[in-house]
Amino acid sequence: MIAKLGEAHRPGGHGSGRTHKIYLTRRDLLESSHELGPEKFRAKQRDPKNFIEGKNMKIGLIGLPQVGKKTLFELLTNHKPTESELASNKPIKGIAEIRDARFDKLVEIYKPKKEVRARIDIETLPKIEKDTVAKGDIFAEINDLDAICHAVRAFKDDSIYHVDGSVDPKRDIDFVNSELILHDLLFIEKRMGRLDKTIKQTSQEAAAKEREVLMKLKTHLDKELPLRLLELTADEKKGIASYPFVTRKAMLIVLNVSEADLKDKAFLENLKFGLGPLKIDIMQISAKVEREITALESKEEKIEFLRALGIDEPAINILTRLCIKALDLISFFTVGDDEVRQWLIRRLSSASEAASAIHSDLQKGFIRAEVMKYNDLINFGSEEKVKEAGKFYIKGKDYIVEDGDIVHIRFNV
Repeated sequence: MIAKLGEAHRPGGHGSGRTHKIYLTRRDLLESSHELGPEKFRAKQRDPKNFIEGKNMKIGLIGLPQVGKKTLFELLTNHKPTESELASNKPIKGIAEIRDARFDKLVEIYKPKKEVRARIDIETLPKIEKDTVAKGDIFAEINDLDAICHAVRAFKDDSIYHVDGSVDPKRDIDFVNSELILHDLLFIEKRMGRLDKTIKQTSQEAAAKEREVLMKLKTHLDKELPLRLLELTADEKKGIASYPFVTRKAMLIVLNVSEADLKDKAFLENLKFGLGPLKIDIMQISAKVEREITALESKEEKIEFLRALGIDEPAINILTRLCIKALDLISFFTVGDDEVRQWLIRRLSSASEAASAIHSDLQKGFIRAEVMKYNDLINFGSEEKVKEAGKFYIKGKDYIVEDGDIVHIRFNV
């Protein structure tokens, strides 16, 4: 049975204050995760060590129907979903290599026997439609991500229908953002209902404190603001860590534009101005053009094609780097004649934690980290000249690794 929740209207705040209809099943409202406590979600918590090393972190592609999400997924992962994958209405998994010009330059300098790019896990989720919103599965899948990449249609093509009858990127962005906010509000309301019963029956202090935190979150969400903007204490973060708040996740928006609009940045800049305060990164890409680039056989052909379009590099390269930014990861490099490799770790990780990302033995037997800055290596031309210039650094285990560091770990096990 479908229970219509009337007109959901939240005036004020940063959002548009518009009205839209939400449909959820009665069973979802009573039995879904909105009704459950933290014990339901602890099973989804992954090893904290993986979060330090950037392992098993996932970014997910979401979007309305016919926005080019599948094409973006194929461009990022080089994986064309099978018919059975598409028909399953479940997340489709893939792996994307990070396209980083610094890595290419290091390979050019060291000419290694082996080269290994950094990679991240990417999933494309089922399209956001009334039925997927009603069932609620899409939100459980979003909750299992570490960051969200929202693909938005900005190209006009009469041969490709739009679910709302017209192309309006701002409307579509607002709609999806409001659905995510409403999900978090529904969870809070159901959880607070359970807490009220607990407090009334047992007067538990812990339940009262939890309710106070949830009310703080609710007040924020009522202003149509995502939870990632809300400052929380360490204890508050710990208290809600196991809850399925999707608006706490970092978000990236990708506008899929036509080739004719690639050079027009005015609309993009207007969106950046409006979405910047919401901590949302945004870029534009023409999935059609990117597919044409990948189809070219030689590097020279690709360079010439990009030059004709007035583009410095494929937008898909920029997208992979924005993905790792959304995941709050940085890159460091290990280099040599045998191998050049790019590693991903969480921002503000120590040299000891970077060593662990390479191998646990390096962390256990850590002696020191020898560090060069990428820009120094490029400017001076060789490791020897970097050393001569006094730019070769010896660091201890507590050194905070910076993006682009070239690191060699000395260890003894």
